[in-house]
Amino acid sequence: MAQRSSSARALLLLLSGLLMVASVKADTLLSAPLNVTIRDLEGNSAVVTWEILDGDPVIGFSVTQQKRDVRMLRLIQEVNTTTRSCVLWDLDEDTEYIVHVQSLSAEGSSPPSEALVFRTPRESEKMASKSPGVIVLFCRQYDIIKDNEPNNNKDKAKNSSECSTPEHPQGGLLRSNV
Repeated sequence: MAQRSSSARALLLLLSGLLMVASVKADTLLSAPLNVTIRDLEGNSAVVTWEILDGDPVIGFSVTQQKRDVRMLRLIQEVNTTTRSCVLWDLDEDTEYIVHVQSLSAEGSSPPSEALVFRTPRESEKMASKSPGVIVLFCRQYDIIKDNEPNNNKDKAKNSSECSTPEHPQGGLLRSNV
């Protein structure tokens, strides 16, 4: 019985020591990064940005990236930095990802930020959203080129005063249509 009593005391001392260490660590914990956002989202890359509370003794950051419904994690850890952003690369298009950011100090790390869930676009969606602007630009430039062609039948029917301005006596982009 004496052995049980000493074992129980040793266990109690060990547990109380762990509790004291845990309470000291709790006092020095950093705040989790705030306002974690995604910008510059592409089919295969994105930039994660965040903010920290003033006064936190931060020496670096840890970013975890995970595909939703997949157990594999990518951990990006940078120390001795004041940068508040990180490029995520080699992403799969049309895929959902979960990102967490933690602040690092000499004493340890902060709790993870709230989960940020985002989906990368399909490249075809990205191109389709850009196409209308490209088509409009092409049409405008085509009209300018067509209007300035020397063999354009429309220009042959006009007399020379209609096709020129004082700045461009031979005609050109700044001519007036009287």
